[in-house]
Amino acid sequence: MNFTSFAVFCAVYERTLLKTLRRPVPLTFSLVQPLMWMLFFGFLFHRYSVDNLPPGLQYLDFLLPGICCMTVLFGASQAGIELIRDMQTRFLARVLSTPASKVMMMAGKVLADASRLLLQAVLVLILGLALGAQVQLSLSILAIAAAGLLLFGIAFCSLSCWIALKARSQENMASFVHLVNMPLLFTSTALVPDKQMPGWLANLARF
Repeated sequence: MNFTSFAVFCAVYERTLLKTLRRPVPLTFSLVQPLMWMLFFGFLFHRYSVDNLPPGLQYLDFLLPGICCMTVLFGASQAGIELIRDMQTRFLARVLSTPASKVMMMAGKVLADASRLLLQAVLVLILGLALGAQVQLSLSILAIAAAGLLLFGIAFCSLSCWIALKARSQENMASFVHLVNMPLLFTSTALVPDKQMPGWLANLARF
């Protein structure tokens, strides 16, 4: 990587983060939504028996890591919306007309979105602990979880941006967000283990 490519990467990375910070309402909602899930699901099903958990752990303890993943999933799926706004304002076209590396430009945006979502997941973890969730915290576990969430965020942000470049409209992008997020969430093991799902849903979750 030469200096020019690195400069492009840093410029796009910084711009993406600044645009997010200048829009506090969506940023706040991205934290309120997971909090509502933990409050509603965590306390509504606090008597729900989850198999294979150590004695003394409650449903909220099981739910918290899944909500952290959900935060990354929901945020990453919307990464392409900002790209569509850049297309509509002709900003993207002006950038692409320069000698700037397209790969580094996209890498800067994707990594900025993924790192922001990782930070949001950490904040959700702190909120969950404040609500009384018990999780095993160690440097090795946190490092593995952070690496997994970061890679997941990068992959899904990339997919969202690719779809945005094909869809070229916020309406089509919204269809992708709504049609993909909820089925992915409910067929994952974020809310319940696959062994406690109905047979057909467990098979779909494994697929």
